[in-house]
Amino acid sequence: FGMGGNNNDGAVKPINGTDMYVCIVASAQELPDIEALHNAVPNVPIVLYNLKLDVLRGDLGAPAFPPKAFQDRFLSRVKPVYYLRTRQYSRSTPTPPFLVNYQGCLFRAYPGQYQTLLDTGTGSYRRLLGRDVRPALGEFKEQLTQALRDEGVLPKTEGSALDFLRVGYKQTTWWEEDREDASEEWKT
Repeated sequence: FGMGGNNNDGAVKPINGTDMYVCIVASAQELPDIEALHNAVPNVPIVLYNLKLDVLRGDLGAPAFPPKAFQDRFLSRVKPVYYLRTRQYSRSTPTPPFLVNYQGCLFRAYPGQYQTLLDTGTGSYRRLLGRDVRPALGEFKEQLTQALRDEGVLPKTEGSALDFLRVGYKQTTWWEEDREDASEEWKT
């Protein structure tokens, strides 16, 4: 997509005869341009490559960034065709080894399910769960932790107060929370 050629008025303009657009590594400030392109040519596919949208969503609403409403208006409708989000966690225990490091990834190859995968420590992953709906990051962490509890690596419970303190009050990012008039299309 072009920015107007010699008459650069700053507006995004589609290129006639284009069958598909590919956007590579856009910043949060550039995302509204992609939305404008989509609005101008709604029937032309736009492939977004390596945007790290989960990270960019965190900037929404900050000064000089698009407003948080942009998530519900546009970003929530972007469908991940290939999604891989790795996360690493640590958990202290009252018995040796006293600290358990674990990691996993949330994976999807469209149109397949979102899969919670636990790193086995041997260079491979083990599938724990597959769902059509994407879990929030806090839920994903709990799925990994529960697998370690089931295997006896972590204690089943440490008492309600300690269990609460380990999980914390906030387990979701702002865009994963239940909000009035929020779009939940990001989950599929």
